[in-house]
Amino acid sequence: MKNPKNRSLFTYRSTYPCSAAELHAWHSRTGALERLLPPWDDTVVLAKSGGIDPGGQVLLKMHLGPFSMHYQGRHLENIPDRMFRDIQEKGPFAYWSHSHFFDDTPEGALLTDEVGYSLPGHALLPEWLKKSVTAKLKRMFRYREAILREDILLHKRCSSRPLRLLVSGASGVLGRDLLPLLTTGGHQVFTLVRRPPDRAKGEIFWDPEKNILNADDLPELDGVIHLAGEYIGLSRWSEDKKRRVIDSRVNGTGLLVRALAAGRRPPEVFVSASAVGYYGDCGDQVIGEEAPPGTGFMSEVCSRWEQATEPARQAGIRTVFLRLGVGLTPRGGALRRILAASPLGFIRRFGTGRQYISWISSDDMISAMLHALTCPSLSGPLNIAAPEPVTNLQFIETLARITGRPLLCPLPARLLQIIYGQMASEILLSSCRVATKKLTDSGFSFRHPGLEVALRALLGKELKTDAMQRIQRP
Repeated sequence: MKNPKNRSLFTYRSTYPCSAAELHAWHSRTGALERLLPPWDDTVVLAKSGGIDPGGQVLLKMHLGPFSMHYQGRHLENIPDRMFRDIQEKGPFAYWSHSHFFDDTPEGALLTDEVGYSLPGHALLPEWLKKSVTAKLKRMFRYREAILREDILLHKRCSSRPLRLLVSGASGVLGRDLLPLLTTGGHQVFTLVRRPPDRAKGEIFWDPEKNILNADDLPELDGVIHLAGEYIGLSRWSEDKKRRVIDSRVNGTGLLVRALAAGRRPPEVFVSASAVGYYGDCGDQVIGEEAPPGTGFMSEVCSRWEQATEPARQAGIRTVFLRLGVGLTPRGGALRRILAASPLGFIRRFGTGRQYISWISSDDMISAMLHALTCPSLSGPLNIAAPEPVTNLQFIETLARITGRPLLCPLPARLLQIIYGQMASEILLSSCRVATKKLTDSGFSFRHPGLEVALRALLGKELKTDAMQRIQRP
């Protein structure tokens, strides 16, 4: 690709608590690009090969409003511990070259990103359009800096040695976020799949519905993160749907832990997903892990899910039940559905709006999983949620303020129950306000303890002065 005379140069410098060699190594690992893609940008990695060494390639699907386009990039240079450079071969820019320079300083590793770019018809474009591209690049690199710094600190605490890990449910929204975090920490990750496996990618076949998992296919493992299970969904629950939800969790978990326990060297730790739905509707009461299960369908699902891990505990495997709150990411789940369904504004509240939501940002959720995996003092149930739950009304009002969308009429509880039945009562209208003392006492530190900070980070919204004052106000 030609280097045009008429082009713009963007430079961004950031410092990290590690050496230049460590920072370069992080960028060279599988998952580094996925980890640095902003969640609000909706960019997807379609294919990769060759890493950051010369000749390495990447194919991205990018979005500009309702339009999508492909970006094909190639790596040209890689000097270990010093720099690497990639360029656009095909894509939306007339020219794009991104150089990463690594230097040691007394404050830590200095990363200098230099991006040279030219838009189609660059010389004729108005200055405001060029400035908008610069603003978008600043927004993106500020996000990358925040993610990278927190990931390095997390791995210093939790990734002192490389681990051999098995992950189920890796293709789900949560799994797709988790895998890049693990691999950039230097861990080797194997995944369970229900299609012909690619052994070169560490895939292992299983079929929970047919009770198929060959224990001999499992390598020696240090730990397992089990996320697989039928999607519960936000629709009316039929009896068949409820059966599939329970069977997928109970049968899949039982199949996996029996295979692990029968191995020559069982893993040290088994971390299994559960949910705060274990507690049922608790009103405004603050709930710790010692609380008994509720009485609804979700409580039954979580109770039976956790009980299915018993063979692991009996085999001497440290077992942790992750009682997950509502994970927030614009890439999927509740937040994506709310944003997609609210182009003109947000429903002011569901029912009274006083029901509590135990939420957590996707980055804190996956970080807490790695923490639980590597913290030997943790076992049994563990609430995975932000330390500041909010009501349904507070959640929607905060989201509306950050996105600049108006608030619309509320939805009456009775209407939701008519449309969605039991699901409305147990998901949309149920209140859960969990405590996170066990997690924080074990040494975990939240990136996004408050909702406004979390949503602004996830949606790429700058933290304005008035927002900062609101957050800091006691």
